[in-house]
Amino acid sequence: MAAVAYAAWLAIGAFGRPYNFFDMKIYHGAVVWWASGNELYDFIAPSTTLGFTYPPFAGLVMLPMSWLPVEAAGWLNALASIGALAVVLAALLRPIVDRLGWPLWFTVGIATPMAVAMEPARETLGYGQVNLLLFALIMADLVGLRWRARRGTHHDTADSALARFLYSGAWAGAGIGLATAVKLTPALFIGYLMITRQWRAAVTAIGTTVGVTLGTIALVGTEFQTYFSSVLWQTERVGAADMTPNQSLAGLLARLYDSIETPGLLWLAFAVLMLALGLSRAAAARADGDELTAFTLVGLTANVISPISWSHHLVWVIPAIIVLADAAVRRRDASRGLPPRVTTAAGGVPGVTALRPPIWYPALTGLRHAIAAIGLYLLFVISPIWPYEHQLPEVSHYQDGLFGALMENSLAISLIVLVAALPWRPGAEPAFYHDRLARAGLLTGRR
Repeated sequence: MAAVAYAAWLAIGAFGRPYNFFDMKIYHGAVVWWASGNELYDFIAPSTTLGFTYPPFAGLVMLPMSWLPVEAAGWLNALASIGALAVVLAALLRPIVDRLGWPLWFTVGIATPMAVAMEPARETLGYGQVNLLLFALIMADLVGLRWRARRGTHHDTADSALARFLYSGAWAGAGIGLATAVKLTPALFIGYLMITRQWRAAVTAIGTTVGVTLGTIALVGTEFQTYFSSVLWQTERVGAADMTPNQSLAGLLARLYDSIETPGLLWLAFAVLMLALGLSRAAAARADGDELTAFTLVGLTANVISPISWSHHLVWVIPAIIVLADAAVRRRDASRGLPPRVTTAAGGVPGVTALRPPIWYPALTGLRHAIAAIGLYLLFVISPIWPYEHQLPEVSHYQDGLFGALMENSLAISLIVLVAALPWRPGAEPAFYHDRLARAGLLTGRR
């Protein structure tokens, strides 16, 4: 584990950028300004044109930071984010390592520094962003949905009412609701829950968002009105669409057109297409018993269709890599158990010949998924967008030719490919698969 952590540290030094909690300084300055009696959205960070861009509930959550020095707040956020990432990885990897017989926490101890070395995680930590914490909130609901689907296996034997409630998964949806109140893009998960008819979780998510919003209005109604009437629509507060770190579809189109602005109608048409594709594939993944891939597809789709998706927002590539790696292992293991082929013997009598797959077949089965997982990981560790970073009107996005344009847009292109082609693993999460079969009447023999 120490060797992996050291290698991750070297990768961050080689491929990362200088980090000084830049975004955390804006958040910290804004809440200090607010705590001093000023209007939250009037704050502009010194030597910049940047201010607080999150909804007012996020300001309330961050308000205790005003009691700390900015460096302490940045390091506290980094430690909390790494801890949240480790817990999420434990939840995502547990079904896989249990099947393979690997030790869970040793695997998590290797996976966590590997994930931290990737562009979204290291940028989140280095800039003092909250993406990994929001990621953890949403993934907590995945765990809650798992426990709900397995109801009767854990919580009935729990010692306390709190433990029974926890293992019941009745709270699933609350994490998505809180994440939506902090940042609007997680609302797409509510749409996914409704499309897949997970009504209880959807109602819980909506109720949490509405409840938190009403509480925010009661506490800071002026900031709430300011945000939704003006701040939300001031796109210049976050930056130009064509900026290199904006790896959304909108950023991709702006750079391809070599324009500061995104071509609106073209973006809208492709965004609707990607939305339909992502949600339909997520629903199909869940129907086949793979809720992890379903959540991953929804998160990737949100990254693609959002007008601004900075590279530190792209945390959903982490579970995408897990899905691809597990798909490779599953296909390899399945190929080892392929039966002999049935042939016809002389005289028309059925017979069996020794036509098992060649000895090298299991090693090659799933190879494309393994290559995709490794390639995706290396892409997000190396992050080739930065050597080809350009900014209009000073420098054209085609300054380094077509190859340079491809590299500058490489993360955005990978997201679009993942939404269109990320495989799911039928029956990978039996709790969801059995729940589907039970509702269809297949487990009880009914048709």
